[in-house]
Parts: sequence; C-alpha cells; structure tokens
Amino acid sequence: MCQSPLHEFLQRLPKCEHHMHLEGALAPSLLFELAQRNNIALPKDDDAFASPESLIARYKRFTSLDDFLHYYYIGMSVLINTSDFEALAWSYFTHAHRSGVVHAELFFDPQAHTTRGIPYSTVLSGFIAACNRANHELGITTELITCFLRHLPIPDSLALFEDPDVQESYRRGDVRGIGIDSTEVGYQPERFKELYDRAKGMGLRRTAHAGEEGPVGYIANALETLDVERIDHGIQLIDNPELMKKVTAKGTLLTICPLSNVVLKCVAGINDVPIKRFLEGGVRFSINSDDPAYFGGYILENYCKVQEAFGLGLREWEVICRNGIEGSWCEDSRKREMFGILEGLVKEWEGKREEGE
Repeated sequence: MCQSPLHEFLQRLPKCEHHMHLEGALAPSLLFELAQRNNIALPKDDDAFASPESLIARYKRFTSLDDFLHYYYIGMSVLINTSDFEALAWSYFTHAHRSGVVHAELFFDPQAHTTRGIPYSTVLSGFIAACNRANHELGITTELITCFLRHLPIPDSLALFEDPDVQESYRRGDVRGIGIDSTEVGYQPERFKELYDRAKGMGLRRTAHAGEEGPVGYIANALETLDVERIDHGIQLIDNPELMKKVTAKGTLLTICPLSNVVLKCVAGINDVPIKRFLEGGVRFSINSDDPAYFGGYILENYCKVQEAFGLGLREWEVICRNGIEGSWCEDSRKREMFGILEGLVKEWEGKREEGE
C-alpha cells in the first residue's frame, strides 16, 4: 500500500466500483480448490498450472489483452455449481469491503458458462446469494450487469439476450444492465446495435468496453451507435480532444482501471494513464480493479498506485469519489447516503489539516 499521508483517507473513501468482472476475482488458490472439488483437469502442458504460486507468477507476465483472456477463460472452467459462483463473488466482496467499497456494479459473462453447459440460472443464483450476503453482512449494495462476448457471433449474443431465463432476470431487476467485453480490436461496438436497441427498449442500463486497446473511434461508435451511458476503460479518449469535450459536456462516466492498463501493456506505467489530464479537462471517471485476481490488486491498490503516481490532493479525490457516486446506477436515496459519508469524511480531514497548521 502507498505511504502517502492520505492513505487512511483513500482507504475510507466510500468507493463505488463500476468495472469489476466477477470471474476476474478467481484467485489461483480458489481456482485450484474448485478444480479439485469438481474434478476438473487443468492443462498439463502449461507449467503455469503446476501450482497456485506458478500461476500467480505467470499472471505477472501478460503480454496483451488476448494473452490474459486465454488464462481467464481456462480459469472459468472450474466454476460448475451454484456454490462455486457464490464463493467466487464472496471472495471479491471480502476484499472489496476491506478496500472501502460501499456500492458495486458487477459484470459477469453468461456466455462463458452457458457455452460449456452451465445453466444461466446456476450462475445467477450463486451471484445473487453472494450479493444478498454482502448487503446484509457488509453493507455493500450491488447491481449486476450481463456482459456479452464480442468475439462470439452476434446471433449468439441475441439468442442469449432473448433466452426466457435471461429476460426474466431483467424483468425482475436481478440484472440491471448490459455491456460488451472480451477481445476488443477488430470487434467494433456498432456490431451490437440490435442488441443495445433491444436492451434500451426494456429500460436496461447500457455500458461498453471501448478505447482500452482499441482506437478512440470505438469510443465514438459506442456512444453514437449503441447509445451507452458509460464507457469502460476509455483511456484512448485522450487522443481526440473534440470527442473528449463532447464526453465531458455530456457527463459520460469512464470506468478506468489503472493496474489493468499497465499489466496488459496498454500503457507503460501508471503515470501514462491520463488521470491528471482527465481531471483537468473535467472528464468524469471512476477508478476500478477490472480483474483483480489477475492484475495484482483490488480497488484500494488502484487508488494507492494512482496516488503514488500523481500525488493528488484531497479535493481531487473528492471529485473522483463524487463522480463515481453520481455515475452509479443505484437509487437516488442510496446516492444520498454515500454522499453523506463522503462529505463527513472530507470535513473530518479538512479539520485535521487545520489542526496541523
């Protein structure tokens, strides 16, 4: 963790996480445990799967998004039963609670499970059980978001979207919105227009991964063609000042994942994530962990790395936290609660500064 004088303040900030893939919280220790329990054979021709320690070491050497995704999808193979999905999500929530997360809007990838014969109901029921427990025991409120895999044929995504169980989960409010993820380059957002039109017609919230490895044009396409309300990653926005002005004026939230960007070689270092330039330009963004079990840090680690790189002040962190709360998809009453926590914390720390002067 960072040695900044603001570390305690960073830890206590009421964080909203908007960009976290539940499957990305599958720590190697749990992966090996579930593989043994479910009698799943891990690859024998890859030395990375010799032990949890060797897998952790391999995770430190990702060369690209696709290199990461190779291991990401292998990891999912151990998730079979409702209890597996509950254990996975609960593992995330325990880390998130220690990091100061009070509200989480979480992605999951139904197609990665249904294509291997795991029913959607099995996946969803496990995640809902963990979400309910997190609310009751940890005070974390949640929303779930189905992500569709952009490397699969579009008809597959449309078929899943129209599946009766999936449709019922939307109608019940168990799932609040949709997104697209997986391999970005070569899979333009506009391919999913029909899917997003159907989702909008149902009143679902809409986001999309764009501008991570893909060019800034993907961000424009997602905004214009898919009518998304948020952009996941979006760091390439810095390459188009005019689009950046439009995004700022509209108030679109970017869900930035600094550690992920570094590990997947989208940037050379945290210093190259355009945090400061977005702040100076008025771009709204939140800071998130993406796939924390693979990228070496949960949300607080991302906050700390940003602080080490940029040395932000109290007010800048207040802006980041406030924008994250405002950009969440929860009820206004919940936002007011989180704003109250933030305002109390800022007042407390301003008082500490005055006492120290």
